[in-house]
Formats: sequence, C-alpha cells, structure tokens
Amino acid sequence: MLYSEKVMDHFRNPRNVGEIPDADGIGEVGNAKCGDIMKMYLKIDDGIITDVKFETFGCGSAIATSSMATELIKGKPVDEALTLTNQAVVEALDGLPAYKLHCSVLAEEAVKAAIKDYYDKNNIPYNPTDFCNQDCDHCSLEH
Repeated sequence: MLYSEKVMDHFRNPRNVGEIPDADGIGEVGNAKCGDIMKMYLKIDDGIITDVKFETFGCGSAIATSSMATELIKGKPVDEALTLTNQAVVEALDGLPAYKLHCSVLAEEAVKAAIKDYYDKNNIPYNPTDFCNQDCDHCSLEH
C-alpha cells in the first residue's frame, strides 16, 4: 500500500480545517513545482498556541501533512512548535512515499511562516536562522 492508514485518515478527515479571522500569525507557503499551497493560522495566548487552522490546496499528502502538523503543535508553546520538523510530521503519519516528502517540508515551513508572522507583528526578537531550512536559495543567511 502506498499510503499509511494515518495518512488516509488525515486526508479523508482532516483536522483543524478553516481559517481564524483574527489570527495572531498567518503563514502561507507554496511549492511551484507541484502546485501545493498551504496557509496556516495561529491563535496564541501567553506564548501557547491555543488554536490552529489550515487551508491547503494540493494533493492528499499535502492535506494530510497540514492536518497532522496542526495536531502536533496545538496546545504547545510557540518555541516548541518552532522546532517541529518535517521528519516528525512524516513519523506521526507512519511514513510517506519518498516523492511526497516535499509535502511534509511545506507543512513545517507553513508553521514556521505563521510563527514568524506572529513574531513580526508583536516585535518579538528572533534568530533568522530558526526560519530557514538551510538549503534555501531565497535567503541571504550564511549557513
């Protein structure tokens, strides 16, 4: 079987779908190669992610990884959510086919983009390297 039961469950019954109109942080990322677009909304109270929602335009793996990512960060402190990796999302879904791993990277990037937006809106200082996946060609950070 190509996809695990968990992937199929999160695809068929995605958790936390929708938008948060008064979100504290919003992150939108996309992958031009595959056409997937993810938008992540965070509600944060006292440094804790109290609510998270997503809107994803993409394949089943993109929807499943978005759904799982929201489940993994909901109720967590922002600094802990910032450490979410695409590998953790893949493991929580019991794996993804190799050619779909980029979807889990998008989920990680969407979470980080939403947290960065929250930090920017609230003038919270941060380390720019926390928001770079180290192999990006769009940032000027030294790695």
